[in-house]
Amino acid sequence: MDLIHIVIVLIIVGVLLWLEEAYIPMAAPFKVIIRVVVIVAVCIWLLNITGILDAGRPIRLHSQVNQYELA
Repeated sequence: MDLIHIVIVLIIVGVLLWLEEAYIPMAAPFKVIIRVVVIVAVCIWLLNITGILDAGRPIRLHSQVNQYELA
């Protein structure tokens, strides 16, 4: 994904959050919850597309020991 696409997505998400904050009448705690969920989702998305967080790779809890390393 190009850097321009990432910036465009971030701008769109920012504008949508601003529109939600400015024009949708809602209780303040619900706005905070929506804002936090969106920001966490965008951070996970950014970590995933940059390769820092690889969601397709299983997490290993232990390392495999090669039988030839012990000899």
